[in-house]
Order: sequence, then C-alpha cells, then structure tokens
Amino acid sequence: MKKIEAIIKPFKLDDVIEALTELGIEGVSVSEIRGFGRQKGRTEIYKGAEYVVDFLPKVKVETVIPDELVEPALETIKKAAYTGKIGDGKIFVLPVEAALRIRTGDRDESAI
Repeated sequence: MKKIEAIIKPFKLDDVIEALTELGIEGVSVSEIRGFGRQKGRTEIYKGAEYVVDFLPKVKVETVIPDELVEPALETIKKAAYTGKIGDGKIFVLPVEAALRIRTGDRDESAI
C-alpha cells in the first residue's frame, strides 16, 4: 500500500477528486493548506502599499491505495491538476506499513 499526498491549486480540487473517483479510488482526505515552492509567494498592493504574500493557498489531497493503483493515480492527478503555470503543485508517494478500519477491524488493503 502507498499513501499519495498531492499539493495542488485549490480551483483544481474538483477535477482531481472527480478523476480519482473515475479511477475507482473512494477514500480521499482534503486539507486547506498554505505554502510556497519555487514561486516564493507573490507581491500585492493594498491601499497603496506593496507587500509580499509568502504563503499561497493550496489544497492537500491524501489517499491510501493498493500498489497496483499508484502509477494510474499519479498520472490521473498529474493530468487533472495541470495548468502549465508555476505552482501547479507536487505529488508525493509514501509507503504504508499497515491500515486498520476502526469499526470492523479490517486490516491493510481490506481496510482501505
């Protein structure tokens, strides 16, 4: 099993969730986050004063999936989140050693 964490632009969330659902991935968690990568924030003007916004709004999409779905999920997220502009995001893949469904006691892949 692997955990996928995708940091994407907020307006691409619906596209990513819809694409993952079509792939058969049902369990997804979403968090609103703030951060920056290479774009290093942006400069804005408010009431005539210029200031730098260091942290940009982002969304983190997390899911745990069987190993055989990792590559299709990566391609699906990449396609759905793509705008071609700086700040499109990143996808991370992490190993998951165990999973347990609290209600039923199911373990590992049957728990996801």
